[in-house]
Amino acid sequence: MKIKNFLFISLGLVMTFLSSCSDDPEPEIPNEEELITTLTYTLTPVGGGTTVELKFKDLDGDGGDDPEITGGTLAANTTYEGSIELLNELESPAEDITEEVEEENDEHQFFYQTTVNGLSVAYDDIDGDGNPVGLATKVATTTAGSGKLTVTLRHEPNKTADGVKDGDITNAGGETDIEVTFDVEVK
Repeated sequence: MKIKNFLFISLGLVMTFLSSCSDDPEPEIPNEEELITTLTYTLTPVGGGTTVELKFKDLDGDGGDDPEITGGTLAANTTYEGSIELLNELESPAEDITEEVEEENDEHQFFYQTTVNGLSVAYDDIDGDGNPVGLATKVATTTAGSGKLTVTLRHEPNKTADGVKDGDITNAGGETDIEVTFDVEVK
């Protein structure tokens, strides 16, 4: 009798285990974070003038040697068309991360924060839902001055949170893929 009860209980446990396994959802494959070694923010003056490149390069990734960060000088009272290029130069040939951000534009947004008096950055591109992405921008300067311009790429921000559509990173959430601060002078 004990053996019969033992077999009955064992069979019940096996059935419970098998049925619980079959109800499990498919495992979610995590979106692997891109390695971004190089960020170039190219600013081309509307109507002609000198193009400015703000550049970040960190070929050994996080840790190791300090990254090379090159700021730039912008002209006063000028509007620039801005474009961002992201690369992983540890691959050969270099992997263009910009294409991945374009393809997944609803999951990415750049944020631009500046301490330069009179410098403003406006989005010039949108995703399929009409929310900003920030691969393309319009940068406007007014008077001479200097300060910092911080460029941040967030993965899966809450684009509908208060102020995020206007470029306020405060309520964006998500994960930071890259954040770089450039020295900028306006003359």
